[in-house]
Amino acid sequence: MPIATVNPADGRTVEVFDPLDEAGVEARLARAQSAFESWRLSTFAQRSELMHRAAELLEQTNDEIARTMTLEMGKPLAQARAEAAKCAKAMHWYADRAEELLADEHPAKEDVEDSGGVSAFVRYRPLGPVLAVMPWNFPFWQVIRFAAPALMAGNVGLLKHASNVPRTALALEELFARAGFPQGCFQTLLIPSRAVEALIRDERIAAVTLTGSEGAGRAVARVAGDEVKKTVLELGGSDPFLVLPSADVPAAVARAVTARVQNNGQSCIAAKRFIVHTAVYDEFLSGFTARMRALTVGDPMADATEVGPLATEQGRTDLEELVTDAVGLGAGVACGGRRPDAPALANGWYYLPTVLTDVTPRMRIHREEAFGPLATVYRAGDLDEAVAIANDTPFGLSSNVWTRDDGDRERCVRDLRAGGVFFNGMTASHPAFPFGGIKRSGYGRELSGHATPLCSHNPPVWPGSCAPAGPPPGPAAAPRAGRRGRPLRRRAGRVDAGGRARGGPRTGRRRPPRSRPTPPRTRSAARAA
Repeated sequence: MPIATVNPADGRTVEVFDPLDEAGVEARLARAQSAFESWRLSTFAQRSELMHRAAELLEQTNDEIARTMTLEMGKPLAQARAEAAKCAKAMHWYADRAEELLADEHPAKEDVEDSGGVSAFVRYRPLGPVLAVMPWNFPFWQVIRFAAPALMAGNVGLLKHASNVPRTALALEELFARAGFPQGCFQTLLIPSRAVEALIRDERIAAVTLTGSEGAGRAVARVAGDEVKKTVLELGGSDPFLVLPSADVPAAVARAVTARVQNNGQSCIAAKRFIVHTAVYDEFLSGFTARMRALTVGDPMADATEVGPLATEQGRTDLEELVTDAVGLGAGVACGGRRPDAPALANGWYYLPTVLTDVTPRMRIHREEAFGPLATVYRAGDLDEAVAIANDTPFGLSSNVWTRDDGDRERCVRDLRAGGVFFNGMTASHPAFPFGGIKRSGYGRELSGHATPLCSHNPPVWPGSCAPAGPPPGPAAAPRAGRRGRPLRRRAGRVDAGGRARGGPRTGRRRPPRSRPTPPRTRSAARAA
């Protein structure tokens, strides 16, 4: 696939980019390693100041960034603006909280004594250059949710973005450079997918994070495993959306439409399988189909558009093949199921919002992810059957449940096999909550403090006693009989990059002092060719 900006609204190639050659990749790797050696010694105050500045720049250029995203992958402009705003919010969040999240941890005093030590603590230390292999569907958000915690932890980032969003990839590099991050802290690599393996095998790459297809995840995990490197994988999803008898059905219908067609239906955490109790099935299906049919499909730059084109022509072809297979095996088409008729949309990669019914396990769509505005609706006789249908998938990213019954809630929390359960709403990511899946949806977690394991290692520091040597006190290192391990406790105060305690509990002030402390290096990052 060429590295190019192609407008999915009309199929027109806007700009083609030359990939980096081996010398160009090597120069950026060397720059990343050099930057890490100084950036890891920076203070949290320095990192926070620069991260806040980058977030403010993003807020100031929101419309420009949003238009670039919409041009390259076709999401409605209003949604692109919301994505940019969400990124800025996450950057502020990590700028404010990274110091607390990465503070030293101290075991209980009695456990330290039991180990034979006089004190002990666990310190988070940065790993090095982190390689991010990112997708096109949320081209800013997917990157920021790795970059913000990684940079605040003292790492540096290298981005291999999807080949159809090169302008967005370069805009990300430029954002951090303009904010004053030292040269090499965040770099974009315009390279084809086949070049990723060599990068992972390079000894300077410390860890890898990937968001993308199951196939891409397997390939990255295979190489990273061979090199014994940390990975986080966020792969596909086919999230269930359960509607149970006590649900507010009109509200569930309205949210279900948004949950299915957000980002033109191209979201891993979009609800895709709507599993409805028979008591409310007819009401839900009627309202859901009417709202899906009424959606405005059109130019993603137009304010009135609710569903734009698919990001790639192949993506539309894949969707059409799923529908053809299902219909051929007996599925019903409640609405859509084809390309739009409007001549103005003929050259773009559009597909009408579609609702399929009577889906069975024989159909590909029952097991595969539908990446587009295509929903399947199932009828469930009771909660047991609804949960069974929900779990009958190789994926386990998230789930949605509409109910006002406490017993239903507890049962779904216990039995739904997914990385999250959202009640009376739709799945969403937020910087304060861990995000990730199970089964073939990947492993590891992003966002919140749970993002730190990829970005750091946490060696224990154990100063022993300096008392004169004497007879060994027996098997002191062994745990006492019947004793259970106690959780580590975080300090209330904060520590600087060298581990020295300073200050007390955080006061809730959003920003550090605006003294603009000088980072270790201040040259702007070179723009990738």
